[in-house]
Amino acid sequence: MADEPWLGEVRAIYAAEGAGVEMHALPAARLLAGVGVEGDRYALGTGHYSHLWHPDRQLTLISQEVIDGLAHALGEPVDGVELRRNIVTKGVPLNSLVERCFAIGETVVYGGRLNVPCRYLERLIDKPVFEPLLGRSGLNCRILRGGTIRPGDPIRPLRPGEAAGIQIPLVEPAEMGGGAE
Repeated sequence: MADEPWLGEVRAIYAAEGAGVEMHALPAARLLAGVGVEGDRYALGTGHYSHLWHPDRQLTLISQEVIDGLAHALGEPVDGVELRRNIVTKGVPLNSLVERCFAIGETVVYGGRLNVPCRYLERLIDKPVFEPLLGRSGLNCRILRGGTIRPGDPIRPLRPGEAAGIQIPLVEPAEMGGGAE
């Protein structure tokens, strides 16, 4: 679907100052290139998996469509804030954006890898989300061009030539940490 035309949007933006700390909704967020969401646990180095550094942990996305499906599978409401991703999207083919650049508002990000659910999240929110989220737990991204984003901002593929001059930093295997989130 990533090669087909699509246009999505930011539905919500969340951040938390530290591991296990409640996420809070933001009316706007500054995405810092090469760092993360200003004030968020992974930009600050205080996230649960911060000791397993990886550049693709700068920004995490999950779709509203997955959240709705998860709520249906569990038979109970699920709020996007519970899943501890930075951005809830609508109308974005997240799984097809691995190794692709795309725009979120005025920013440009690189879909580095699919997010893998973890048992830590299950324990934290006390809901059996691990298995239902397998293969659809969102997208981990690198921020290539920073800026400010807000709910309602468009998420779209880059136009031809728009990625010219944008470098995707290479990561040495020794620099990468493992981990599920």
